[in-house]
Amino acid sequence: MTQAPGVRALNGERGGGTSAAPRSPGAPERTYTRHVAPTLEAVAALAGVSRATVSRVVNGSPKVHPDSAAAVRKAIAELGYVPNRAARSLASQQSHAIALVVPEDTTRFFGDVYFASIVAGINDRLEQSDYVLTLMIADHAPQGKMLRYLAGGAVDGVVVVSHHTSDTSLTQIGQMLPMVFGGRSGLSGVDCWVVDVDNVDGAVTATQRLVDRGCRNIATISGPLSMQSALDRVEGWRSTLETAGLTPGPVIDGDYSVIGGARAARELVEIYPEVDGVFIASDLMTSGAMPVLIDRGFSIPGDIAIVGYDDSPAAQSCEVPLTTVRQPSVEMGREMADILLEVLAGNTDRQRTTVLPTRLVERESA
Repeated sequence: MTQAPGVRALNGERGGGTSAAPRSPGAPERTYTRHVAPTLEAVAALAGVSRATVSRVVNGSPKVHPDSAAAVRKAIAELGYVPNRAARSLASQQSHAIALVVPEDTTRFFGDVYFASIVAGINDRLEQSDYVLTLMIADHAPQGKMLRYLAGGAVDGVVVVSHHTSDTSLTQIGQMLPMVFGGRSGLSGVDCWVVDVDNVDGAVTATQRLVDRGCRNIATISGPLSMQSALDRVEGWRSTLETAGLTPGPVIDGDYSVIGGARAARELVEIYPEVDGVFIASDLMTSGAMPVLIDRGFSIPGDIAIVGYDDSPAAQSCEVPLTTVRQPSVEMGREMADILLEVLAGNTDRQRTTVLPTRLVERESA
């Protein structure tokens, strides 16, 4: 779906006139008057300047006298003038659109507040530019129709979130368009920029909290092990336990979902009943796992301490307020968009990897 200003006429025509609406027999005839969009010429006439001057102001050129620029902006405001995106794209050979590619199914995308935070950050930054955002949800690896769309000039650049190490078709996208990943891709040969947090360090912080509380039988419920973020969080969990001289408990894949978290918690208590601490690698999985543990008779944090990851709204909706590692998801989205806009403006020297900080947020669960 594409967010874009304005509403296109039903049959794609411009200009005034009326059109008859479909009506049932005997119903009174109704007509609709099409809105006549103000033109560049109308703005120029009202401002008392040339059409070329208006064009320069609209396109942000500094080569306009301040008084003339002020007159043009006032005329634009009075007339409600909106630049014709199609004409500007044709002239500039740019679409002024950015694709957000999410290699996940629709249910996962709309059911995880992490994605909402990322989109909020991207949109916040794009609001300050002429670019619009095109959302493209691909069940697993982008291919076929989506690749043809991206190759056809419909967008100028791509941001990618929630990618898997098997999504090798992303390499093709990186060869066609500037691309920014939210999180390390885990793919080789991809020319891209990356915005991430230190997931290993975040997991170390989470697991150390459990060790410091006196937990000795510590498991983890991880994300899909086809995702680099999940692998990094398992690495941080395991290295912390080994440093503390503790034997790591089981790693159970909870699929970064509520249902997966509940399933993983049931499996955990079956195969590792002595568990007294668990690092759950997303708050969404924790919201599924915690009710299962409580139902099985575990008190939190008395019998089992829990630390999550994200500090999303799910953290405070849990039965027991969740101690969790905060990653700045909105800021990540904003930074991803900012990098891509800079690259599209010609600054390809922007550093390739940006790492944002995490921090522990203490609540009752640990």
